[in-house]
Amino acid sequence: MQKTTLIIGAGGVGRVVVHKCVLNEDVFGKIVLASRSIGRCEEIKSELPDANIETRTVDADKTEEVVELINEINADIVINVALPYQDLTIMDACIATKTHYLDTANYEHPDEAKFEYKLQWQRDSAFKEAGIMGLLGSGFDPGVTNVFCAYVQKHYFDEIHTIDILDCNAGDHGYAFATNFNPEINLREVSANGRYWENGEWITTEPMEIKMLWDYPEVGVKDSYLLYHEEMESLVKHIKGLKRIRFFMTFGESYLTHMKCLQNVGMLGIKPVMHQGKEIVPMEFLKTLLPDPASLGERTKGKTNIGIVAEGIKNGEKKKIYIYQVSDHEECYKEVNSQAVSYTTGVPAMIGAKLILEGKWQGNGVFNIEEFDPDIFMDELNRQGLPWQIKEL
Repeated sequence: MQKTTLIIGAGGVGRVVVHKCVLNEDVFGKIVLASRSIGRCEEIKSELPDANIETRTVDADKTEEVVELINEINADIVINVALPYQDLTIMDACIATKTHYLDTANYEHPDEAKFEYKLQWQRDSAFKEAGIMGLLGSGFDPGVTNVFCAYVQKHYFDEIHTIDILDCNAGDHGYAFATNFNPEINLREVSANGRYWENGEWITTEPMEIKMLWDYPEVGVKDSYLLYHEEMESLVKHIKGLKRIRFFMTFGESYLTHMKCLQNVGMLGIKPVMHQGKEIVPMEFLKTLLPDPASLGERTKGKTNIGIVAEGIKNGEKKKIYIYQVSDHEECYKEVNSQAVSYTTGVPAMIGAKLILEGKWQGNGVFNIEEFDPDIFMDELNRQGLPWQIKEL
């Protein structure tokens, strides 16, 4: 019997997910793409004229609208690539309709610069009672980086003591300043305090306080800054013997200078201010001024390199493993009309959903991606366009 796959979100990542699901249509069957903007959905559909795609409008802030849509199309799974603010409403719709759920980023509070898994994990018992699976964070980071950790834990270590997650985007889009994914999410994440986990506790740092140089294969040496990133919250629960985990991301001087100036004048604010008798949210106004991330694909050149460095013990001896994936922005655009940041998020979303629909990853409840056998996911990465490299340091 043919499956029906509901994809909510028609941005750059949504475009990649649709393209990749179509390439695996024997698993995903009919694809329904839904968003507030029917125009964006229709644009993506037009790129795949021979595919079995339907489009719908939905306000993902309203659980009842998502419930109605799921019931109308009889969806087998919901792939949530909308905004992280909408994770909970979509999860609740999946509980109500007993439909499998997958997302790529954890819940963010709309009125607070904070993201965490707590409220999603709290829905574990409801997912169990509904007899459905919720897979959280099936993007790249979180997502593939979690699978990398599970993979090296399974094959290379008896104990992992330290993990550094290393995210480099060396792409150039030609603009003085732009963000590669939703500006609100991106700028809130980057301007927040850094955090890392060591010896059982979280340590907070000032934004961009800790910097290191790292030589990224196929890219070169880049300034890499410590940030807080959500996958650490689940990895500290699931990687045995872990003593420290950190996350680093590369930024150029121009990006940091622009961001600091915007922050200094209040443009990164998320609380309403009065402007000419009307309330506006500075960050939302800034988003209006910045280039749409979905439009960056055809302009962007260069590569991404995202991976992990793990150190620990195997058979009583110290071991250090580097596992990473390199993608080319222009090659990604040629394939799916999106740049590599969207590509590296969208492909793992499709893979996670594929493994659920095929019954290769099973379970009732809410799970993080590192809780499952990493080997089949790693094989799919090689098959679906994200080949990875591993080496001992």
